[in-house]
Amino acid sequence: MESENVLVTGAAGFIGAQVSLLLLRAGYRVVGVDNLNDAYDVRLKEWRLKQLLGEPRFEFQRLDIGARDSVRGLFSSRFTAVVNLAARAGVRQSVENPWAYVETNVTGALNLLDLCREFGVPRFLLASTSSIYSPHNPLPFREDANTDCPLSPYVASKKAAEALAYTYHHLYGLQVTVLRYFGVYGPAGRPDMSIFRFVRWIAEGEPLVLNGDGTIRRDFTYIDDIAAGTIQALECDALNGHTVINLGDDRPVEMNYVIRVIEAAVGRSARIEHRPSHPADVPATWANIEKAKKLLGWQPTVQIEEGIQRVVAWYRANADWVKRIRI
Repeated sequence: MESENVLVTGAAGFIGAQVSLLLLRAGYRVVGVDNLNDAYDVRLKEWRLKQLLGEPRFEFQRLDIGARDSVRGLFSSRFTAVVNLAARAGVRQSVENPWAYVETNVTGALNLLDLCREFGVPRFLLASTSSIYSPHNPLPFREDANTDCPLSPYVASKKAAEALAYTYHHLYGLQVTVLRYFGVYGPAGRPDMSIFRFVRWIAEGEPLVLNGDGTIRRDFTYIDDIAAGTIQALECDALNGHTVINLGDDRPVEMNYVIRVIEAAVGRSARIEHRPSHPADVPATWANIEKAKKLLGWQPTVQIEEGIQRVVAWYRANADWVKRIRI
């Protein structure tokens, strides 16, 4: 693997940092790219990046994938694959500022795809999202479900990126793998995600803001399982065309249950403030992962109860600064 150079975008992001770390441990050379924007508190991105900067086979470039000319200079290195994990994430925020989502998730993906074409990079892996599925899709969500009804600009931007990736596979023979991630959580996770917020609110005795009655179900998937599945997809010889694969826990749980598990792990009861449901939220997410099992030999290993214990342990170890993170 030491001769293989991989470009990982979003390398300071939640998934990107863990994927980069696993690639380095497997012997790859990794060029990591991130613009370290302030979509959420940059201290989390800096903390993740710090875990990577001491690795001898890791090179970091602060760049925006939306700026094609800046990114083009990276391709003087011979990459065997591009792993595009850079994205503006978040359903609700995209309703307020859709332009930022198009710039990164659509234009950024197009820039990378076209640079793969220009420089002959054979493999392209695109991070997509479980949010691409809609309530009209039967549960559990299968990869061949109709995803033509995006409920938010974020979802529309990821749908557009998926479509562009297929186009470049069709026109230029680029090997494309699209991974639809479900409810990724874990230590140093995104602060706009529910598990990070719930741990913080309960640990600090702050009111826990809950949209709806807590009966919506989410297929939460632990970060280590997601990163391992991403590496397996990158290395899978059977994926030699265009493939879409779900990576999820295959065990949706109600938000009320998640709160109870966090309460037990923290040792404190939540003070819940109920708010109306958000119109962009779907009532349930649930991944059909038969394709991942068959093609990748992948399945999740960390259940929600253990995963939350690990999140709480990380929070306690870093509480001096994490409790001040903007959420």
